[in-house]
Amino acid sequence: MFRTRLRSALGLLLVAGVAMSAAACGDSDDTSAATKDGKVTLVVNGLPPATEKATHERFLANVAEFEKANPNIKIDAREGKMDPQTFPAKLAGGQLEDVFYVYFTDPASLIAKRQVSDISKYLKDFPVTSQIKPEVLRVFQDEGGKTYGLPYKNYSMGLLYNRDLFTKAGLDPNSPPKTWADVRTAAKKIAGLGNGTVGYGDYSKNNTGGWHFTTELYSLGGEMAVNNGGTWKAAFNSPQGKQVLQQLKDMRWTDNSMGQKQLLEWADLLQQMGSGKLGMYLATADNIPTIVNQYKGKYATYGLGPIPDGKGTLGGGEGYMFKAGLSPEKINAGLKWLTFWFTSAERFEAENKWSSETDQPVGLPEPAIFTGAAAQTQAAADKKYANVPQENYAAFVAAMPTIPVKLEPPNAQQIYAALDVAMQKVLTDRNADVNKLLTDAETQANSILAGVK
Repeated sequence: MFRTRLRSALGLLLVAGVAMSAAACGDSDDTSAATKDGKVTLVVNGLPPATEKATHERFLANVAEFEKANPNIKIDAREGKMDPQTFPAKLAGGQLEDVFYVYFTDPASLIAKRQVSDISKYLKDFPVTSQIKPEVLRVFQDEGGKTYGLPYKNYSMGLLYNRDLFTKAGLDPNSPPKTWADVRTAAKKIAGLGNGTVGYGDYSKNNTGGWHFTTELYSLGGEMAVNNGGTWKAAFNSPQGKQVLQQLKDMRWTDNSMGQKQLLEWADLLQQMGSGKLGMYLATADNIPTIVNQYKGKYATYGLGPIPDGKGTLGGGEGYMFKAGLSPEKINAGLKWLTFWFTSAERFEAENKWSSETDQPVGLPEPAIFTGAAAQTQAAADKKYANVPQENYAAFVAAMPTIPVKLEPPNAQQIYAALDVAMQKVLTDRNADVNKLLTDAETQANSILAGVK
C-alpha cells in the first residue's frame, strides 16, 4: 500500500543523511556471533505487532518451528520494519538487527554506503536462491554482481476496476481496458450511470499524485529520470508526460468522468471503490483485501487488469538484508531463516493453508519472486488454497510477463511532491497549462536530483 511505500522512501532519505565512517558501518567485526554454548543468536525484525494477533502469533509459531529444526540457532524477533523515525539512529548506534526488513527503494543506498554484508559466497549452500528471478535479485546486488540480501515479495501496478459497474455500463467485465483511450471511453460510460458514479479516479495529494503520474508515465514508455555519466536529470517533461496530464485534464473537464471531488490521497480511492461509486483506478493487488476488510467491499466485485498501454509499470517490493560486519555464522543462520520462511518455496503450501483457515486472502495476483520449479510449487499451492476469484485477475496475470517493471526514481518522494502540483492543477483548474506545469516540475526535480550521487 502507498502509505507503507511512502514510509520506506522517507526512511531511505533519512538514512542517506546519516554520516558514518567506513569503520563504523562497513568494516566492523561481529564478535558476538555465538553464545558460550555454541549457539548463534540471530536478531531479526519484521515481527508483526501484538495488536495484529493472527499474524503476530503465526510469526512466533514459525520461529518455534525453525528453532526446533535448527537447535543451534536462537531467533530474537523484534517488531518493526524500515521505520524512518528510528532506522538512522539504530544504524548509527549499532542497534540495527542482524537481518532487517527493507523496501526495494533501500538496497542501492545501503550497499553504496557499505552498511550491509556481502552474502554472495554463502548462497551456493542454499539452492533455492538460484531460482530467484534475476531482475528481482538484482535489486539486492551491486554493480559487480555481489549480493547483500534476498527478496521476500514484489508488486506491480495494474488497473483495478469494479466489475458490477462495468456490467451496468454495458462493458465486458472480463475484458478490462487495454489502452488509455479505452480507459477514457469506459470512464465516460461508467460516469454516465449517474448518481455520483465516477468513471476513473486519480490522486493528487500528499505525494500520491506524483506516484500515480510516475506509473502512468511508465505505462506509456516514458522515464522519470535518467543517469548520464553519473548525473541524474528529470526526463518526464516529454511527449509521454504531456499525454498523461492532458488525458487527465480532458477526462476531468471535457468528459466529466472523474467526479467533482478532487485533491484525493491514498485511502480516498479505496473508500470510493468500496462504496460502489468508482469504476477504475491504478492500484496493486493488495488494495483489494483492504477494500474488502475496511470498506465493506466483496472480492467478487473487483477485477484487476494490466496497466493500460503496457509499455511499463511501476513496481517494487520487500526483502531482508544483512547488516555490515556479520560473522559467517550469523550470515549462514540468517540465510537458513530466510530460506525457511520468507524466501522459501517449501513454505507456500503451509502458509497458504494457514491463510485460508484464518480468512486471509490466498491467490491474489502478486508477482512471484521465483522461476523454475520453485515458481511451479508456488502456483500449485496458490491454486490449491485460493479463496479469492482468480478469474477476475486473469487479464493481469496473462499480461504480467510481457510488461517491463520499473522502480521509483531517486529521491522519489520529493519528486512526487513536485508533481502533485501538476496533478492538482489539471484536476482542479480547467485552464491549467500542461506545458508550464511540467516545466516547473522539471526545474524542481532537477534541483532535487542534483544531490543524488
